[in-house]
This record gives sequence, structure tokens and C-alpha cells, in this order.
Amino acid sequence: MDEKQLTKFLLDFQKGNIDIAEAVKELKDLPFKDIGFAKVDYHRELRKDRPEVVLCEGKSLDQIEGIIKLLGEKSKNVLATRASREVYEKIKNLYPTAKYYEQARIIIINEEKKIKNEKTILVITAGTSDIRVAEEAVVTAEAFGNKVDRLYDVGVAGLHRLLYNLDKLRQANVLIVVAGMEGALASVVGGLVNRPVIAVPTSVGYGTNFGGLTALLSMLNSCSDGIGVVNIDNGFGAASLAHQINSSS
Repeated sequence: MDEKQLTKFLLDFQKGNIDIAEAVKELKDLPFKDIGFAKVDYHRELRKDRPEVVLCEGKSLDQIEGIIKLLGEKSKNVLATRASREVYEKIKNLYPTAKYYEQARIIIINEEKKIKNEKTILVITAGTSDIRVAEEAVVTAEAFGNKVDRLYDVGVAGLHRLLYNLDKLRQANVLIVVAGMEGALASVVGGLVNRPVIAVPTSVGYGTNFGGLTALLSMLNSCSDGIGVVNIDNGFGAASLAHQINSSS
């Protein structure tokens, strides 16, 4: 039941067009359904104004299938994040039209490509090794109805590559900067634009990168203002925040 259907249902109920038994039947799925290993939230999409999302990491194939089967029956779009090809093959049996974005590790059920916001989210990477995390952000932001552009491999090791694209940077409404190693790119971008910058540290790098911790601390200590930082490799979280900023600005 989406927002329009819920409104219509409540109006019909007030007018007496729906009896008590039917109302109980319709409302029994609010706000969630308990299936033992999960409490499936049917109305998160209504509250958050974005498709439902299922994190596949740490769940068994049967658990993933059980959750997505219920959500897919009631939601327009469902995203399954951190999904392997094995998970995709399982889900494809339920939803043959499900699409798998392998680099982003995202499955989209009932995909609806519709741009709801013309303001651009620009996703930038320092290096090619950061693209996996960047694509998680791109696919998520697009699924949420945003216009997304990419600018990859423009890190500080060759700063002229970034400066060559200065117009693109300044035209974006929100910028997501994905970088490993020492994570310096977020500070550089933050110093060049007057828009919100969301920094995503990645676990890419040599030696004392410490699995992304060095980049994370560097981004948190940025001398450029207007930068927010999400957790290591969290492309999904960056896209979700960018979507909220894009929708409210």
C-alpha cells in the first residue's frame, strides 16, 4: 500500500465504504510483519521517500529470499545491497526481471528508472581502485530518483585531471568523493566548491592505510569546511545522505 492507496483507504473507511473486517485485513501489515528471523517493514518507503533496501551481507540465502519476497509484493522498487552473484541467481528465480549491478554489488527488484530530481549528484573517485565503492553510490542514488554523473580517476597524484573538470564540479548540487590511500581528494574538492561534499574513505591503499582507517581520519580532519564523512567503503550511506540533501535543497 503506497501513500495514495493509504490515503484513499482511510477516506473510504471514514465514509463507511469499508467494513471493520476488511479494515483489519488491510491494516494488519502495518507497520511490519514478523517472520521470525526478521520484522519486515512495509512502510519505510512511505516514511523515507525512497525504495526499500535490504543489506545481504551476513544473511543466509533463505533469509534474503524470505525478506525480498515479502517486500517485492508491496514495494515499487527494492534494493538488495552487498549482494553476490549467488544471491542474484536465487532472487532471479522469484523476480526474473531483477537486475544485477555486479560492480556495485546491488540487485534491484521492480526497477523503475525515473529521475525525480534534476539536480546533479557528482560521484568522484581518486583512483580506478575506488570505483567499486563509487558504483555502489551511483546505483543507489539513481535508484532513489537522482540525476547522477561520474568523474573517475582524478586523484591528487595528478591534480591537473581534477582541475580540468572544474566546471563539472561546480555545476553539481552534491558531491560524493571516494578515495583511499591518504584520502586527500575530499579536502581538495571541498576547497574548490560551495556545495556539500560527502567523503567516502575506502579500504584501498598500501601499508599504513590500515584498511581505510588512514583515509577516514584524514577526511575527518579536513581543513576544508562543508565536508561530511561516512564510514569506510560506505557508498550506499553516502548516496542516501546525498539523496536527502538533494531532495531538500
